[in-house]
Amino acid sequence: MGALESEVRDAFAHDGVLSRAAEQFRERDGQTQMALAVARTIEHGGVLVVEAGTGVGKTFSYLVPALLSGERVLLSTATKTLQDQLFGRDLPRLVEALGLPVRTALLKGRGSYVCLHRLDLARHDASLPERGTVRTLAKIEQWSKSTRTGDLAELPGLDERSPLIPLVTSTRENCLGAQCPQFKPCHVNLARREALAADVVVINHHLFFADLAVRESGMAELLPSVRVVVFDEAHQLNEIGVQFLGAQLGSGQALDFSRDLLAAGLQHARGLVDWHQLAAALERAARELRLVVGKQWPGTKLRWAGPSPDTVPAEGWQAALDMLQHAFEDAAENLATVSEIAPDFVRLHDRAGQLAERAARFATPCATDSVRWLDVGTQLRLVESPLDIAEAMRGRVLKIEQVSAREADEAMDGSCAVDTAGAAKPKEGGERGRAWVFTSATLGDDPKLRWFTEPCGLESAEVLRVQSPFDYARQAALYVPRTFPKPADPAHGTEVARLAARGAAALGGRTLVLTTTLRALRTIADTLRLALEPIDPSIRPEVLAQGELPKRVLMERFREGAGVGRAGCVLVASASFWEGFDAPGDVLQLVVIDKLPFPPPNDPLVEARSQRLEAQGRNAFGDYSLPEAAVALKQGAGRLIRRESDRGVLVICDARLATMGYGRRLVAALPPMRRIESAEEFDAALSELRA
Repeated sequence: MGALESEVRDAFAHDGVLSRAAEQFRERDGQTQMALAVARTIEHGGVLVVEAGTGVGKTFSYLVPALLSGERVLLSTATKTLQDQLFGRDLPRLVEALGLPVRTALLKGRGSYVCLHRLDLARHDASLPERGTVRTLAKIEQWSKSTRTGDLAELPGLDERSPLIPLVTSTRENCLGAQCPQFKPCHVNLARREALAADVVVINHHLFFADLAVRESGMAELLPSVRVVVFDEAHQLNEIGVQFLGAQLGSGQALDFSRDLLAAGLQHARGLVDWHQLAAALERAARELRLVVGKQWPGTKLRWAGPSPDTVPAEGWQAALDMLQHAFEDAAENLATVSEIAPDFVRLHDRAGQLAERAARFATPCATDSVRWLDVGTQLRLVESPLDIAEAMRGRVLKIEQVSAREADEAMDGSCAVDTAGAAKPKEGGERGRAWVFTSATLGDDPKLRWFTEPCGLESAEVLRVQSPFDYARQAALYVPRTFPKPADPAHGTEVARLAARGAAALGGRTLVLTTTLRALRTIADTLRLALEPIDPSIRPEVLAQGELPKRVLMERFREGAGVGRAGCVLVASASFWEGFDAPGDVLQLVVIDKLPFPPPNDPLVEARSQRLEAQGRNAFGDYSLPEAAVALKQGAGRLIRRESDRGVLVICDARLATMGYGRRLVAALPPMRRIESAEEFDAALSELRA
């Protein structure tokens, strides 16, 4: 056993430093097993993939060996919320407990920080929508005078859906860089400088892949200087990665550019160029592109295998694309004539050229091993994406297998003027290679975790599966109603709502309904409210529905639970609530899943991936659709039991789980709960929970 392994084992012992630092800490075999595997990977280098079941305590399992190693560490997680939790709660607790002189930093994408220059522009923007937006702007201005980080997550009450946020934050396209009048106090630059000077840096997957695509976020300087890289919530890596490794062009981008062009033109060079005409041409081109698509259901994705997306006339589509490209080119030509007047025009000129090039790209055939589609909503989004991130991970990420102190110093010196005194340098022996750790509670349904390792290019990685310590047979039950309408039956959603209402009435709320589509979400929420209407208002559970309030507010209201003198809640949600929603204790005792979460077969990315597998002689359903459903099902079921003391019932309203042969594979992927076989047993289980 190596020195680091020995140190880690001591820390996780029942009388070790962690037992004295965390009140609820207790020695868990699985947690220690994972921590030792991480320690070995750090000591020797290489790639480790760990599926750690709910309750294992994987955060401590990778943080403790990473901190004790003395190496420079990069931690990446799936969302900004998890970033904040890791940086604001878990890391400080462990750094203090271990007594280490470690400097930590939090780094997000530039869209998370208020841009002082664009905040000033927004102050003078006469086109700001509605009075409430003006009040919000005033609130942001007041806060901007006292914030040290500029992180908008610190501003209480700011709705993450606010239309004002894009106006007071920057993007890679509209940032003025060193020419910006607010360059020195820029919060993005400050965050990057702090990251380059830190021992442990917390980022998110979006930021990592955004930089991999454009080498812009600071990761190009940061990554060569670290020896330990940990991806938590790694199950999201592939889907996040493909978003950034292709190309996108949206009609919304054209409208945003038009607005910025007009504002800068009228402010700095009024009368020198017909700014209104240029802006109108861009808006007209974006509108024409939308019109040629015709009426489509919002959220529709049109596969784009030929010269135009499915159902869209090729001739009209190409003409509209050409029109958009020419509008960007005209804007670029006119901006070139005033580029010396203000730095805004230089950046706008570059941005116009990039958007014109992107429009030209979408007028040519799709790249090999990629898929192209049109995302239809209020605006259009043209998307070209690789089928997975395997090639990028193998060729552009994992190829960096060696790091030395000299390389780290050069990378940091060459990025920007940063005081790196006190920043950890890689130890002697950097030639061991970088240590990569990928972990999540859900990474597949087979021993080799191929659902995760194949699309991520990690087939040769060491794989470890650590089971949850929870006693699921005692704590939880699974109920699959046999007489339910089929998933495609129009009555299915109504029956799901009635079952959830029965459970919520018995439990006084405490219910989470997870849907596979937004349409089902609306149907179930509306029916639930009607079904619960007869209950006395003083004890009637409140029905919360995703989209009606900001996600953070929904989660907080649900977690408040059945307080004194009031009922609990029923939350109906889809998409992001299948994971990352943590409501331990008795505020959540019933999770209802409407259908088996198979990937939609008409989704262009799903279709292209399935076709590739079939071309390889493999079975797309068994090798892709089933593992996808198994992982999603495990994520949804994982909302129910979060602690050793939790109890609850999981209901999956899809009889295919019990009647189809593949149902056994999906049930095997779930935690080993006891089975409920009838409606009477279901009611009895609810009564037992309520007691």
